[in-house]
Amino acid sequence: MSIQWYPGHMAKALRQVSEQLKRIDVVIELLDARIPYSSRNPKIDDLVENKPRLILLNKADMADKEVTKRWREYYEAQGAKTLEINAQDGSGVQHIPDQVNELASDMIEKMKKKGMNPRPVRAMILGIPNVGKSTLINRLAKRKSTKIGDKPGVTKSQQWIKVAKKIELLDTPGILWPKFEEQDVGFRLALTGAIKEEIFDVQDAVVFLLRYLRSSYPEQLQERYQVSIDSDDIVEWFDEIGKRRGCLVSGGNIDYERTAEVIFRDFRSGRLGRMTLEEPPS
Repeated sequence: MSIQWYPGHMAKALRQVSEQLKRIDVVIELLDARIPYSSRNPKIDDLVENKPRLILLNKADMADKEVTKRWREYYEAQGAKTLEINAQDGSGVQHIPDQVNELASDMIEKMKKKGMNPRPVRAMILGIPNVGKSTLINRLAKRKSTKIGDKPGVTKSQQWIKVAKKIELLDTPGILWPKFEEQDVGFRLALTGAIKEEIFDVQDAVVFLLRYLRSSYPEQLQERYQVSIDSDDIVEWFDEIGKRRGCLVSGGNIDYERTAEVIFRDFRSGRLGRMTLEEPPS
């Protein structure tokens, strides 16, 4: 199965981002800490070019701590300032204004040398759908400035919001890219909420998830479902989990759709424990 989702408003949003960049001092790129590679829009690098950039690994509370540390090291080795945050409860958010001002220090110094009173730093926040941009902005602004939803595609237009004392933040809609070259990227985006559930088959996404958990988080998989993972047969795993969770239809047969939904919701809610679905390149 190949997952693709690129509604018309995303193409429009990408054009608007390109038009606004000349006015921007700092780019804030918000990633999902559970998928720090798959949640990066490859189009952004071409657009942003040499703008100072701050990478935020959001939902760090749901990701594997050790793997998140390696992802931070990976991005910082590429010259990007990186912070771990949880926009939901505010952890790490308090450090963002200082980082933004530090990244804009050259612009501020140039204005001072010209005898000008430095204007507010203009920052643009970019990210894929449902990565937590609106939640983060409301947290930074200390008020409800943007609409929040738990489904991708809530923000449809750009808006300027004043945050901190001298920072103006441009919110942008969540933007994916026209084609996922790697099928696994589509599955990771689907599992973490960047793609509307109507677009993909939950069972296929869960099969991908189970195979990854077997190789990377076998203890958490066994602890949650008390399932034997010795077999390579995914259907047997579905059978065991379905029986234990009471996902049955008439005649005592397994309801595979309901079983997949249970596993899917367990992952989304964090009931499977902290985990990251991809490792940084070595």
